[in-house]
Amino acid sequence: MKIKHLVLLSTLIPMSLFAQETPEKAQDTIKKVTHLNTVIVTGQVKTDPVLTTVKTELTKKVVQPKNVADLFSDFNGFSLIKRGNYAIDPSFRASQYEQLNIQFDGGTKAMHACPNRMDPITTHVVPEDIERIEVIKGPYTVRHGATFGGIINLVTQKPQQLDEGLHGTVSSGYETNGNSLVSSLKLHQITDKYDITANAGYRDFGNYKDGDGTEIPSAFRSLDYGLRLGYNITDNQRVQAHWRQSFGRDVLHAGLPMDTDEDNSSILSLDYKLTNLSGLISEVNAKAYYSFVDHIMSNTRRATAMTTDALSSIDASTTGGKIELKTKPSEKWILYGGLDAILIARDGGRTRTVKTNMTGEVLAEPIVYQDKIWQDSFVNDFGLFAENKYALNDKTMLTAGIRYDLVVSDIQDPEADFQELYANLDQREEHNISATVSMKHKISENKTIEFAYGRGVRSANMIERYINHFSVGQDPYEYVGNPFLDAEVNNQFEIGFKGFKRFDSTIDALHYSVSSYYSIYENYIVAVIDPTLDRKFMPTATPQEVKRFINIDKAYKTGFEAEASIDFATYFNFNTALSYVYTKNTDLDESLPLTPPLVTRLGLEFEKQFYWASLDYTITSKQDEIALSFGEQETAGYETLDLRLGAKPFKDLSIGIAVLNLFDETYNNHLNFSFKNQADFESVPINDPGRNLSLFVQYGF
Repeated sequence: MKIKHLVLLSTLIPMSLFAQETPEKAQDTIKKVTHLNTVIVTGQVKTDPVLTTVKTELTKKVVQPKNVADLFSDFNGFSLIKRGNYAIDPSFRASQYEQLNIQFDGGTKAMHACPNRMDPITTHVVPEDIERIEVIKGPYTVRHGATFGGIINLVTQKPQQLDEGLHGTVSSGYETNGNSLVSSLKLHQITDKYDITANAGYRDFGNYKDGDGTEIPSAFRSLDYGLRLGYNITDNQRVQAHWRQSFGRDVLHAGLPMDTDEDNSSILSLDYKLTNLSGLISEVNAKAYYSFVDHIMSNTRRATAMTTDALSSIDASTTGGKIELKTKPSEKWILYGGLDAILIARDGGRTRTVKTNMTGEVLAEPIVYQDKIWQDSFVNDFGLFAENKYALNDKTMLTAGIRYDLVVSDIQDPEADFQELYANLDQREEHNISATVSMKHKISENKTIEFAYGRGVRSANMIERYINHFSVGQDPYEYVGNPFLDAEVNNQFEIGFKGFKRFDSTIDALHYSVSSYYSIYENYIVAVIDPTLDRKFMPTATPQEVKRFINIDKAYKTGFEAEASIDFATYFNFNTALSYVYTKNTDLDESLPLTPPLVTRLGLEFEKQFYWASLDYTITSKQDEIALSFGEQETAGYETLDLRLGAKPFKDLSIGIAVLNLFDETYNNHLNFSFKNQADFESVPINDPGRNLSLFVQYGF
């Protein structure tokens, strides 16, 4: 079986390091290590969640990812929401933002400070530190926090998989489109008792050009570093501490009204695991983490600064933890139970210095206003869960779980007009119940079928609750939150089928999978024009209307993903993938916002021990199913072709070259935001990069 069909121990360390071990030695090494619960999908039939997918071999992308979200660009079922080249969010099956439960290493989170999501969670960890991406395609487990549309677990590299001693990698890359530079360094010190990992990375990206040669304001600089210390207390007991910081500077956001001057984040996580216990309780997992984001943004680079200067300084803190017990009442029965919590708090404001009056005349003395952005708010979620896995027989596994979430929210420093709009702003409590039941059946040695139902519940996020006359959407409307929104409910049904077949002819093997789903939404949260509200800032600007977040009664989505891969002629592989989702806001008779179009991917790969090549052709269909209430526009279809080449000329040296968008296509994805507050651009969607040549070098030792 080719390497690309295996779950690699690491994609960031040269394979030669593993080749030095015999299988027996490697097995002995694994037995000595107690792995922390950072991995959700492990390849174990009895414990893996149903309807999951895993993406590995991330370094073979060759092109330098801007942030972690870029790693999803060719992941079937995923799309990217772009506001520029930095603030990129992944979208899966038309679910995005807090509808997706995005976490690092099985639970660590860092929530954004900016209401326009200039600093999503994917900007706070370096892509080079991510070993694999695990996805649970819906609310089919209750063990990893409240989940509405699916779980994304970004797994960082586990250094304890390596031999004892000092290891490291040094890498550097360059992109011609934007004159962009990337460099990173990672060091591991491994002993039988402890392991230390240190990493650092620097990115300097310039403005890129689209296929027509138009320069898109998208430059940024970022510096990241991390330090992780793991200690094996005993053969079955391990503790680990992980500290990371990220610093963004001078970030240009083409699709947002302001730019980032500074974005500073700090994340500390502590993990503990105890395994192989005798008695009813067989395993104990515990995690605690804290993250803090300090964000400063301004409009000093925009033409509007001539009339009104705006500077915002805001912060967000995320505190969380989890404790989980694994019990085995019998050989056929595994029961998980535990508690988790996530506490999110945000504060900060905007200083506006008005320099001209409504007729454009310069004021003798500028007028200074202070606007509250988050109004000193918090949303805390305390969860209690139990999940049961029972083997009906050797081929069939039944999973059922239930979860209770107590959500406590409050606004502690409301703006006067927000207080007037909502007279009763006392602390609020919500009680949410989630549940799931699924079955995985092995039809034969090479074929598996899966059925699942999940009820995922998501309480409103802080923007939907407490934003007060700020533009936070794809359109130029001011938005007002609603503290009394009901929680969204996703009743999702899904069936999946996967398998593989080996051949004795030129075709070596065929791998295939398909899954289809249907979701019925309750209390779906959208923003609609409220005729009772008047525009607060820039009262002469258009549009004059204001949007307020509400619940709608009827909405649904349905879709499918399909993949197939053929290994042939020993060194070749042909693969194809399709993804499609259809959504409907029945109340407004339109699509739900940010619904991607049909995407078809075709790929041809050649791989030998010391060199490889791939050709990727992506067909994105037009999207005319749009949400007019969200300010969406129809998007034309487009096609792109990417070529990637890689070689290993020496034992520890890897080099790569890629030509992306080979035909220099001018296009924009349907989920791209439109230009906002940009002097040289109309309010049209942001184009993606034109042809881009990328070079990459990595040395490992």
